Amino acid sequence: MVEENWQRARLIPVVGNSTAGEREQRATSALLAVLSIVRPLSTELLAPLGATRAAKATVETFIEPTFKDKSGQSFRPDGLIRVHFGKQDPWVALVEVKTGSNALRVEQVNSYIELARAHGFDMVITISNEIAPSEGQHPTVGLNVRSNSRVKVAHFSWTRVAAIASRVRDRSNVDDHEQAWILGELLRYLEHQNSGALEFDDMGESWTAVRDAARGGTVAARDPGTEDVASRWDQLMTYAAMKLSIRINEDVEEVLPKSHRTDAAARRKDFAKELADEGTLTAYLRVPRTAGDIQISADLRARQVALAMTVAAPSDKKARGSLTWLTRQLPDAPDDLHIDCYAKGSSRPVSGIMSTIRTDPAQMLDSLGDDIARFVVRVQRDVSVGRRGGKNAGFVGSVIDSTFSFYDSVVQPITPYQERAPKASAAGSVASERELGSDDE
Repeated sequence: MVEENWQRARLIPVVGNSTAGEREQRATSALLAVLSIVRPLSTELLAPLGATRAAKATVETFIEPTFKDKSGQSFRPDGLIRVHFGKQDPWVALVEVKTGSNALRVEQVNSYIELARAHGFDMVITISNEIAPSEGQHPTVGLNVRSNSRVKVAHFSWTRVAAIASRVRDRSNVDDHEQAWILGELLRYLEHQNSGALEFDDMGESWTAVRDAARGGTVAARDPGTEDVASRWDQLMTYAAMKLSIRINEDVEEVLPKSHRTDAAARRKDFAKELADEGTLTAYLRVPRTAGDIQISADLRARQVALAMTVAAPSDKKARGSLTWLTRQLPDAPDDLHIDCYAKGSSRPVSGIMSTIRTDPAQMLDSLGDDIARFVVRVQRDVSVGRRGGKNAGFVGSVIDSTFSFYDSVVQPITPYQERAPKASAAGSVASERELGSDDE
């Protein structure tokens, strides 16, 4: 018998995380301990950084190892990871961890780079709630590391760690039920508010001024505050992609123009220009096997967020059949979902809302001059404009919640259309049999 008020024992309890130091120590110990036990997770996280992929490699982890330099000064990083297999030299990384809103300090990370260099270690890994501007870049400016440096530096956000752990648990070869349970306990811990992980809820010190300037149409693209908000929006979209990845156990990515993929400054400037010109911030997320990319556009003038997806209409159906194909897949879509129908060869849509289309689709169909080439499904939601979340969801929380809701009710149910395979005609079958018969003779 299990009483309703009984608490299950947890492998990694969240009680006692009252200070930032305690949260960092516990988060470091929890993650490193799991890395030493669950080999699929350590492979996913560490192999891309240079550690061996050997399934039977030994992963040793330590917390707060102490080192001294030549002058006798002591250094104590948060952790150390050592991976070795066979006669190969071990791969070793120092680990520095921050939780909550604590930011990595450049002088501290640089001291660990020098420490790793002095001891012949391979890497310094940093983990925090900060989100790197681009893949392969570090969020901390001023690190003493060059492209040809022996000691490399890598950064993981806690959200990225949780996304990888979730995918490994649910999709990889974790056949050991105990290991799968351990991964579940790690995820439960990281997702708990007391852990200090998975936090990104602050749009920065410039947010209020820029938000209000957008309302009045006075945003200056080159103002440092505007660029700071643009940078925060970029981080928010990366965060949204990772949060959605955790939710659906798939790799979700922010869709970037080629020129933006390795140039965070150019991306930030373009976001700032859009904010100054239009009062909006727009980005796209791509989810595998969905009918289209998710467009997310925050309008700071109207204080709304718009979410949309373009869906290719069936090429072998008439307008009525195409519209029926779409709406049948959206039984749980909100009544105020807008559906824009673009006829073949037309750049101007015929639009309707879901509540009307469900009851009287003829109103829309009568206005279409030709068969449908594509649909755009879209919703608008009021968005909180608070800098941080609190009693009410802040801007970050509003955007994330709206994205999740749109994915669940609109994006996920739509399966991209695929034409049926052509059928063989009766005449064709008879002709084939005759040809085969003549060959036999």
